[in-house]
Amino acid sequence: MSLEEIREKIDKIDDEILKLLNKRMGYVGEVGKIKNALESSIFRPEREHSIINRLVALSKKEDGILDKKAIEAIFYEIIGVAKNLERTEKVAYLGPKGTFTHQAAEMRFGSLKDYIPLASIASVFKAVDSDRAVYGVIPIENSTDGIVGETLDLLGQYNLKILAEIYMPIHHSFCSLSNSLEDITKIYSKDIAFGQCRKFLNEHRLDHVELIPVESTAKAAELAKEDDKSAAICPHIAAKLNNLPSIFENIEDMHDNKTRFIIIGKSPSSASGNDKTSILAKLSNEPGSLVDFLREFEKENINLTKIESRPAKENRAFSYWFFIDFEGHRDEPKISQLFKEGKYDIKWLGSYVKAEDEI
Repeated sequence: MSLEEIREKIDKIDDEILKLLNKRMGYVGEVGKIKNALESSIFRPEREHSIINRLVALSKKEDGILDKKAIEAIFYEIIGVAKNLERTEKVAYLGPKGTFTHQAAEMRFGSLKDYIPLASIASVFKAVDSDRAVYGVIPIENSTDGIVGETLDLLGQYNLKILAEIYMPIHHSFCSLSNSLEDITKIYSKDIAFGQCRKFLNEHRLDHVELIPVESTAKAAELAKEDDKSAAICPHIAAKLNNLPSIFENIEDMHDNKTRFIIIGKSPSSASGNDKTSILAKLSNEPGSLVDFLREFEKENINLTKIESRPAKENRAFSYWFFIDFEGHRDEPKISQLFKEGKYDIKWLGSYVKAEDEI
């Protein structure tokens, strides 16, 4: 076939895809009417998880070209458009635009969502708690730098639930208007990013350049575009949004670096059959109290995936909460008994679909 003949076939397929998408969105509108009448949640991560898994299995069965990553990229955008048709809802995230948190939000809610970029994790919690936003997206853990303490503290303070988790690879770019590294006199980035790219800075003899920490890697890109003798370590998308040329890609020391993000809201997620539960447990300051508590999980054959201590925000020194992740949903009988009144001092943070690409 000639190039023109191939393009004609592609155009016909595109026409058919558009017809089917319009038909799909028609059904989505009907779903929205039902959900709005029942005042039920628009964001159903367990349903989205089921859709993606079904399509991935179908693609494999038919020897399709599209793998899971491609299917997620296409269909999460379609699902994001669908959610907008069902109901317009605001999503707050740790901004500004172009941050990794912004990318994580778009991965689940699509590019058309009404987003609110905020300057701090606390501001995201406040926005959701006060109903200025329905959902919030924030980081909770990084594979290199560990847990985000502020997020844990705020989960303990607010009565909001974790609805979903997202694991995203973290790749940094070195971006500048300058064509020569020798001309660069300062580099902007977030303090953590400097540490994650130390080998690159040393290898390119940039360790003598002034490193200026700013509130976000996206802000770094904004500042670097104002001065042709400066550079930024930032996400590729932040450089693109600011028309800042990317000189080097993937400059991080550890290329398997990932951040775990969570989506918070007021309506808990339903069980999917492949879930994770997060809790904060406050135990008595007595010998064996933690061991006795953990034995409850062993007795019920519940797999713990994370345990982390965190100072309790109270007047007594050296008092701790334990942040614990484990497999399963609160609605499962063997897990629900952990929450029996008076048995343990537990705060349920949420049960949600377990992400497959974990740290």
